Amino acid sequence: MAGDLTAPLVVLGDALLDVDLIAGSARLSPEAPVPVLHDPVEHRRPGGAALAALLAADGPRPVVLVAPVADDEAGRQLRRLLAGRLELIALPWAGSTPVKTRLRVADHPVARLDRGGDPGPIGPLPPRALAVLESAAAVLVADYGRGVTTDPAVRAALAGLRCPLVWDPHPRGAEPVPGATLVTPNLAELAGFAGIEAGASLAGIRRAAQQLARQWQAGSLCVTLGARGAMFCLADNAPHLIAPVLVGTGDTCGAGDCFAGAAAAGLADGVLPSEAAELAVAAAGRFVAAGAAAGVRLDLPDAAPDDRCDEPSGVAALLERVRRRHGVVVATGGCFDLLHAGHIATLQAARAVGDCLVVCLNSDDSVRRLKGPQRPLQPAADRARVLAALECVDAVVVFDEDTPAAVLRRIRPDVWAKGGDYSGVALPESAVLAEWGGEAVTVPYLPGRSTTALVELARQADAGSAW
Repeated sequence: MAGDLTAPLVVLGDALLDVDLIAGSARLSPEAPVPVLHDPVEHRRPGGAALAALLAADGPRPVVLVAPVADDEAGRQLRRLLAGRLELIALPWAGSTPVKTRLRVADHPVARLDRGGDPGPIGPLPPRALAVLESAAAVLVADYGRGVTTDPAVRAALAGLRCPLVWDPHPRGAEPVPGATLVTPNLAELAGFAGIEAGASLAGIRRAAQQLARQWQAGSLCVTLGARGAMFCLADNAPHLIAPVLVGTGDTCGAGDCFAGAAAAGLADGVLPSEAAELAVAAAGRFVAAGAAAGVRLDLPDAAPDDRCDEPSGVAALLERVRRRHGVVVATGGCFDLLHAGHIATLQAARAVGDCLVVCLNSDDSVRRLKGPQRPLQPAADRARVLAALECVDAVVVFDEDTPAAVLRRIRPDVWAKGGDYSGVALPESAVLAEWGGEAVTVPYLPGRSTTALVELARQADAGSAW
């Protein structure tokens, strides 16, 4: 079902509730050399498989999370956090919801308190869960060792999949079902599974990865190496090293979930496993550089209701981080059907205006209404992926209307940057930006570059080659 954006990406695994208590600290306790924390602010977010699903839901494809959810307060909070962001198929569970509470001083973790997570039997897979697994474009198993991957009915359903399967394993979890498309252990997990030292050489990592791929009958295996990127292994072929992108030096919590989700999204869109691994390394690097899981804020207690971004959580978190630093949010928009030098010039100029750049991208239906039935040449998922890979682009939001007015009202950028020759002409978005004190501006562009011209050149060249 690659290319069909209505086919869901299904995430199956163990859901957790993560809590951040972010406090100030100016002194050490007289009783012990520990910081005294004051005025903590609490932020809650989905964790485990629920975080992987939430991050994947930042893309254009619908995401369905299939996970055991207990009928306790933490489970109810988890449901509320996910409501409206993705579909949750909650499996009945007699256990208790695992809650991980992290104490932080600014961006620095101080301690972590774990509670809950008591084991219990998992109820049967409901018909809706079996139906979404049958119709999925790809499935990600996010195993957190709480028992869902050991359930016989779950394993039988996963073994019968007809779509790509990504398996993110856990030391306390079950082995992947035979035939998984891609397995994604980190180096410590690989060392535990294969019995090698965590500081093994690249040759040792490669041998262990290939051994596990054969043992698990997996199509491929990609070992994440933190700041060193990742190693992709396919049977007995030479390994493929993938360099890191934008790796930060701080907290990496959730990077594995981001990696596995991005890899599954790539496979859902029809790319090769090696290409999916490359996309996943880039996504995980951006995620860590942006603050990792601590940067995912679904509850923004200090924001007025009109200032809350209703876009997927990754965009909302980006805007909240920039505004917390009193930065300038810049937006621009267009079809970006064939990315050319004129687009690059405009995007780079727009990014230089502020502290982040959000690209508002016309959906496929919107492009057809604006450009005609022969456009777009590339689906929205591909156009968004190309744009997101650019260093000057911080986020991409797809909108379905003919104008970006509605999405601008949701994002509320400080600046709307338009490329092209608009000298002496009022920009049509100016009135919308004025509603909250934003400004619509023009930025440098390269004249004579256009997608329409490129398409016509390609047609002429194709016609000439026929002779």
